[in-house]
Amino acid sequence: MQKSLHIEPGKCTGCLQCESACSLEQEGLFNPAKSRIKVFSFHDEGRYVPYTCTQCDEAWCMTACPVDAITLNPENGSKDVNEDICVGCKVCTIACPFGTINYNSSTGKVVKCNLCGGDPQCADACPTGAITYIDADATGLDKMRAWASKTDNAGA
Repeated sequence: MQKSLHIEPGKCTGCLQCESACSLEQEGLFNPAKSRIKVFSFHDEGRYVPYTCTQCDEAWCMTACPVDAITLNPENGSKDVNEDICVGCKVCTIACPFGTINYNSSTGKVVKCNLCGGDPQCADACPTGAITYIDADATGLDKMRAWASKTDNAGA
């Protein structure tokens, strides 16, 4: 069963535990600037939105890479960057329409979410359940339920 990250921004408090857990797992240190997940803050609205790679089925980053450094992980469906192959050209950062691939100037390579090999630490660290790792086929279920509960079924 394929799983994917499911993010519910309404539950996010902006605590940044996800960013810290990610940077520790991926870089070995607590440095949110090196995290593969980012929490955007909308101060005027008082809201926070966690955001990371959605592991697209038709991954433009993977298609655009001229050296095939981004490959599909068959175990968890993530699109992983092979640092030994990556030449740091940043073509994938341009190809990604969501801006979730970043250039790491200290390594000269790109970085993106790899779902922590199937055990995403951002989801484990989230104290409010704003980030969960669920069956990929069910990611839209909550949105459909919310819409259905608001629909006037009087005409049915």
